[in-house]
Amino acid sequence: MEAFSRIAPEWTNNAVHAMNFYCPNCDASPRQGKRVWLNRYAPVTTDKGIRKWQEFYMCECDQVWWGWSSDRMNKN
Repeated sequence: MEAFSRIAPEWTNNAVHAMNFYCPNCDASPRQGKRVWLNRYAPVTTDKGIRKWQEFYMCECDQVWWGWSSDRMNKN
């Protein structure tokens, strides 16, 4: 399964950082994505000791974007 691969898929190479955890091109949620890859093998630890990682999505509009897992968890 690609989502949990240790190696980043090639389609993630040109991803843009989406600040609001939805597609920056069409505002679609990550659930509408065609592909996903979670970079869980290179987590970042915040100054408060919270671990977060990059989540990459290929939207149905073909925009590739990423956001921090902590942004997803804070989104209602």
